[in-house]
Amino acid sequence: MNNRSSFDAALQNLKEKLMQMVSLSQEALDASIEALQQQNLEKADEIIANDKRINQMEKEINDLAITMILRQQPVASDLRRLIVALKISSDIERIGDIAVNIAKSVKFIGKDPHVKPIVHIPKMANIVQQMLHDALHAFNAEDIQEAHRIAKVDDRVDELQGQIIQELIELMSQKPEAIQQVTQLSFITRNLERAGDHITNIAENIFYIVKGERVDLNY
Repeated sequence: MNNRSSFDAALQNLKEKLMQMVSLSQEALDASIEALQQQNLEKADEIIANDKRINQMEKEINDLAITMILRQQPVASDLRRLIVALKISSDIERIGDIAVNIAKSVKFIGKDPHVKPIVHIPKMANIVQQMLHDALHAFNAEDIQEAHRIAKVDDRVDELQGQIIQELIELMSQKPEAIQQVTQLSFITRNLERAGDHITNIAENIFYIVKGERVDLNY
């Protein structure tokens, strides 16, 4: 196998590991929202315990990318692909952490009746999940138009967060005894908003692969 074929095979292996890591993070995020809706404390515990699998995947991806850089001395465009893979794995690991944060909020809320129906938070999470799915597709295709579109979708996540926070502020004045739960629900929305930001980072890094320059898509 020549150097180009060897590099391409290693890069494909790296991408497959990245896809596995994304799947784990998506599963964790889905499970955290389900745990919130169902007030399932056992599921919340599982999410927290399983986070080490995502952390291990990040380490494997980092080790593989660094080994490829050192051994194969890739050209500029290939080096950018490896650097971006490292950055994406970091963003995905943070999304795994966000699922853990939500699970911890679920445990804090416990079995107390919800102060409001859990409707808008799952909608926010669904948008984030679709963004992540589309971002990884754009990464594989190196599609900067799709990357730009994904970053604009994050505006909807921000809008929903603002709407939910406003509702929670009103609830706080109506039900001061529920302030602790309201605070945890606001933490959850903040974490989902941060997940959208991490996915926007992925979109920006797709521009770096293709154009070789940094862009700020938050405008």
